[in-house]
Amino acid sequence: MAKVLITGAGGFIGGYLVAEALKRGHETWAAVRRSTNREFLTDERINFIELDFTSEETLTAAIKAHLDEHGPWDYVVHNLGATKATNYSDFDRINHGYMRLLVDVLTDLDAVPRVFLLMSSLSVMGPGDEENYTPFAADDVPQPNTRYGVSKLKAETYLQTLTDFPYTIFRCTGVYGPHERDYYMMMKSIKCGFDFSVGFKKQMLTFIYVEDLARGVMDALERGPLRKAYYMSEARAYTQREFRTIVAQELGKKWVIPIVCPLWVVRIVCAIAERWGRWRMKPTTLNGDKYKLLAQRNWQCDTAAARRDFAFETQFDLRAGVRAAIAWYRSAGWL
Repeated sequence: MAKVLITGAGGFIGGYLVAEALKRGHETWAAVRRSTNREFLTDERINFIELDFTSEETLTAAIKAHLDEHGPWDYVVHNLGATKATNYSDFDRINHGYMRLLVDVLTDLDAVPRVFLLMSSLSVMGPGDEENYTPFAADDVPQPNTRYGVSKLKAETYLQTLTDFPYTIFRCTGVYGPHERDYYMMMKSIKCGFDFSVGFKKQMLTFIYVEDLARGVMDALERGPLRKAYYMSEARAYTQREFRTIVAQELGKKWVIPIVCPLWVVRIVCAIAERWGRWRMKPTTLNGDKYKLLAQRNWQCDTAAARRDFAFETQFDLRAGVRAAIAWYRSAGWL
């Protein structure tokens, strides 16, 4: 049995990481804030630790107290991050700064884990090949075109500059499943008979069901090689039409009207939404960063390295994952 620390445990992915670690018999520590929603962290075996990443002194004290009583963690999964922000500097502060602080504190306290796994994003790669739709390869150079992607790449780069630090990086594609809200909104729209997409040029989308991702994380911790970055996705890609068809069929919806919004319209809407969010001092889903992500045509990536290094295989294709997600949304009264 290993000791595992999971940051961002109260989030969508975090809850599944905690569940998978418990399933494998690990002593599991969920890093939360006092205000964290623990709706999906109800297992009595979960050990909670409150970590404040806004203060180096407070974070150091909390981790030192834990080490004195329980000893070091064998594995650390840094799942804490921001995907939207009112001020773009928050991306750097949270996605890069918080991770760097955690790594430095663990190092200073002589508590470097056997593996430190960073949950990054496919967004670090940038637009990619939008003419021939070549999947991102393992040796491609990241060229992020969003502030979010830049912040994630800065976190990756910091780990790579540390001599002999035992890291693993997961560059995740679109993660979906029960409890998730963004893809849920798309499914809800399709249930109402409308499917909204962006741009008229073909777009290739990739997905990973959240339970598959959680299994991949634990497999990589337990037997994966160190100091490598992996694309985490189902092996195949889907068009927007294929996604719409699968969701509609699983919902039992016979007729769905596809509505394609031109990119120039989406750009204007995102710009207005961003300014509105800044005025209200609240992050919005639509903004300049989001526009670039919506406009990106090619999200395909080569997952061969993960299959080779720690036998990663998805158990859910998109249809099976959508079916499971819809079943949960219905049981929870969301659909």
